[in-house]
Amino acid sequence: MTGSHVLALGHYQPAKVLGNDDLAAMVDTSDEWIRSRVGIRTRHLARADETVDEMAAAAAAKALANSGLAPADIDLVLVATCTAIDRSPNMAARVAARLGLAHPATMDLNVVCAGFTHALATADHTIRAGAATAALVIGAEKFSAATDWTDRSTCVLTGDGAGAAVVVAAERPGVGPVVWGSVPEMGGAVRIEGTPPRFAQEGQTVYRWATTHLPPIAREVCERAGLSPEDLAGVVLHQANLRIIEPVARKLGAVNAVIARDVVESGNTSAASIPLALSKLVERGEVPSGAPVLLFGFGGNLSYAGQVIHCP
Repeated sequence: MTGSHVLALGHYQPAKVLGNDDLAAMVDTSDEWIRSRVGIRTRHLARADETVDEMAAAAAAKALANSGLAPADIDLVLVATCTAIDRSPNMAARVAARLGLAHPATMDLNVVCAGFTHALATADHTIRAGAATAALVIGAEKFSAATDWTDRSTCVLTGDGAGAAVVVAAERPGVGPVVWGSVPEMGGAVRIEGTPPRFAQEGQTVYRWATTHLPPIAREVCERAGLSPEDLAGVVLHQANLRIIEPVARKLGAVNAVIARDVVESGNTSAASIPLALSKLVERGEVPSGAPVLLFGFGGNLSYAGQVIHCP
């Protein structure tokens, strides 16, 4: 095999929905203020006893069912998360146990909001190297547990959920080359620190970096895949903020693509946002099977990673 491709997707969101008017009863904000600044209307919040691995396993089970593979076929599980509290067993091992997988390699990756695209690249590289044949790649976050619900600048952003992909070996590559990197000296612009951990960010710094520096990198991702932005059928950026997603997509020049805007109903779900949004696009039939879709994550560490995939 010379590559890998995304065979199937799945996603999960908690039942509780918190709207902007609900937030306005908690902090000094309003529906108009939130929508005008970040574009979010609702977000899903996990139960107090609902864990990152529980949500990850729910999304993974759906992706596995959609793939037609058996649990025994999976030999690698990667979970991208920055909100797991427990260290061992890690989230990937807990997902494997919940799904009854045989003897997979299990690893967690913490690259914050760019976690899923880093994990997808890692799965692709592992499969290309012959060390795995079928992987579950999952982004899952309980961001609400790291949220300061008295800070109106950040509590309006965050949501919980999970998205998953089954990635398998393929003769014709369906996952393009990754372009990834970071800006370590600016890493403090997005933080989840302390005990208990709390999310904080320098919003204007992140906004300027994302809208100025990321479009050329996204175009490089397309070039590495042998495509132009006009060839894309879909663009799924990290669902951070509608005021970031729309200018980055516009500057990229993907004029024929469906642009994922799941942030409006899901909020910022960090590493879960890209697979969650992509799974919904595919489930609704908004992007044709086999069509090229740009995935591009960015955020904490000021890290970024992107690749073009062929839609399952």
